[in-house]
Amino acid sequence: MFRIELCCWASARGRATPIRFAVFVEEQRVPQDIELDAYDPTSVHALAWADRDIVGTGRLLPSECHAGRRVAHVGRMAVLRPWRGRGAGSAILRALVDAAQARGDAEVVLAAQLHALDFYRRHGFAEEGEVFLEAGIAHRRMRRALRA
Repeated sequence: MFRIELCCWASARGRATPIRFAVFVEEQRVPQDIELDAYDPTSVHALAWADRDIVGTGRLLPSECHAGRRVAHVGRMAVLRPWRGRGAGSAILRALVDAAQARGDAEVVLAAQLHALDFYRRHGFAEEGEVFLEAGIAHRRMRRALRA
């Protein structure tokens, strides 16, 4: 049902920004000045298309090396309200995890808002550590190992 386009920030910016602002800035009251950041230009961005409309987005940051393992970080997952619960978020997450696997990452980490923990659990992520605040919103770190 959803087509996922992976692209660079130059291509994604004008299409992903309105979705991120609608979800994070307008709905969740994240300060506008911190929503776009220095990771955007270096990340792979996913756009979820439903016919001719973009209904969701997410990003995959560049790999980092931790204890000799390449670790990916997924973030800025956002789906427009009318499209939630219909599979757009799952399609975005699968595409970003597949991209991390294809580039050789050993695992994927993310900071999940507490209301989304079950969503990420269904995709093989497990919680670790304590709850923390990011932009005033409670999150929990989650991790998923990738196939070798």
